[in-house]
Amino acid sequence: MPGGSSSGAAVAVAADLVDFSLGIDTVGGVRVPSAFCGILGFRPSYGAVSHMGIIPISTSLDTVGWFARDPKILRHVGHVLLQLPFAAQRSPRQIIIADDCFELLKIPADRVVQVVIKSTEKLFGRQVLKHENLGEYFDSKVPSLKGFHKTNGELKNVMRLIQRYEFKNNHNEWIESVKPALDPDISAEIGEMLEISETVIENCKSIRNEMRSAISSLLKDDGILVTPTTAYPPPKLGGKEMLSEDYQNRAFSLLSIASVSGCCQVTVPLGYYDKCPTSVSFIARHGGDRFLLDTVQNMYASLQEQADIATKSKLSTNTFNQKQSAEIAKEKGNQAYKDKQWLKAISFYTEAIKLNGNNATYYSNRAAAYLESGSFLQAEADCTKAINLDKKNVKAYLRRGTAREMLGYYKEAIEDFSYALVLEPTNKRASLSADRLRKVFM
Repeated sequence: MPGGSSSGAAVAVAADLVDFSLGIDTVGGVRVPSAFCGILGFRPSYGAVSHMGIIPISTSLDTVGWFARDPKILRHVGHVLLQLPFAAQRSPRQIIIADDCFELLKIPADRVVQVVIKSTEKLFGRQVLKHENLGEYFDSKVPSLKGFHKTNGELKNVMRLIQRYEFKNNHNEWIESVKPALDPDISAEIGEMLEISETVIENCKSIRNEMRSAISSLLKDDGILVTPTTAYPPPKLGGKEMLSEDYQNRAFSLLSIASVSGCCQVTVPLGYYDKCPTSVSFIARHGGDRFLLDTVQNMYASLQEQADIATKSKLSTNTFNQKQSAEIAKEKGNQAYKDKQWLKAISFYTEAIKLNGNNATYYSNRAAAYLESGSFLQAEADCTKAINLDKKNVKAYLRRGTAREMLGYYKEAIEDFSYALVLEPTNKRASLSADRLRKVFM
């Protein structure tokens, strides 16, 4: 699949038929096709390029964007469309990686993030790099979003509500009079549009204004926010991934940042992963279009160099990335365990085991969560697996001893606690547990 509404324009550039082309980006019509076709795609700040001559979809979200293969041409076209006077190029003083956004990726996040990090360090130095949890930042800086969460859900729904409401205002009269044959999904969406209240829309507009201010405060004049462009790789032609709820939720969560705030965003290709184009997005504050175009031109060659290195790495990319993903899942499990969310912890540890089934720690940690939830048989089985993988895993012996004690296998429990003492003679828990069981049952 070449992407969304302006995919024809993107294909023309990707196929080397033209040097650049124009497209309309409302909720991703330029950004997604450029990502899927492996080219550059620019969504300008809202209102920076005239809307004259286009049929509106959503008046306050529509932007006229453009595609190119060469960053110099992308910048040149931008200077013409944006009517920018000459000015010296500037380099970014902070490049902020939105860590929570990269958790949405369906390919290993490190394949994208490490390319950006290494390129940034090489060009500007490590001190420029920062990390941010964007969801938490918006929760603290966009007060209208809190009330919206309670009734309408997440940020992506702000974008979709505005789009539907303005589409209705622009085209409902025509739809009612002409009654065109529409796709069932489109018809259903139009039906939903009629139920949107003015109060909800006013709240959405408040969120939009507050988001723009929040991003300007975060990035200032010299900052770049780094996010994935899309969560999924390009779906196969005829595939149904794009219709799935998970695909839509992940995609709109990422695309809504620039669409709602009106900030400028550029899609930058980063080679291929598993034979599919992959990309990253850079976002600058509203009005920072020149700075964003300059940054892309300055970083493009280095980004491609690092992407090429990542693609051709002698390491087994799949194995490496699976281990990285497994570690991320384990850390999430640890956090859930710390928060006493036992079932959630078990789920994350299970995900880690699926990605890397030869790590004793993952089994031992899941056993700890099983113990807390009262699943003693599962805990014993996980500890046995951990011990088979690592004969010196003290925690696995302690946890198996606890599970066996709860199951009534007292002799075996004493053996586990005693062996833990052999491995770690100063372990008080093992010593106390073994002594207690000996006094009671032997």
